[in-house]
Amino acid sequence: VQLQASGGGFVQAGGSLQLSCTASGRALSTISMGWFRQGAGKERVFVASINWSGISTNYADSVKGRFTITRDDAKNAVCLQMKDLKPEDTAVYYCAARTSDYGLWAPTDRMDYDSWGQGTQVTVSS
Repeated sequence: VQLQASGGGFVQAGGSLQLSCTASGRALSTISMGWFRQGAGKERVFVASINWSGISTNYADSVKGRFTITRDDAKNAVCLQMKDLKPEDTAVYYCAARTSDYGLWAPTDRMDYDSWGQGTQVTVSS
């Protein structure tokens, strides 16, 4: 599966952005999906994930209550709605897919994902 992340940009603190991850080569409806981010000079860390049905989701503590991950199977996409953005949310955001099973769970470890998009930059000014 090929993933394409989009929707990043520059926003002031307190603002909102919605990231989208679209796929080609395979339907996302049976795949676990995740979002990760990597700040400058930092490791890539987990942000949010969702299982095939959308019933199971996980969030990093730092984004709980502010970010929401959803699926749009009609568009073969997964979205990350980000609200109340903070300067510490500044990073390159990557979407990822776990294609090795049927998406029953929502993994939080980047090692559980085998396909990655190219990343989209999110910059939050104070």
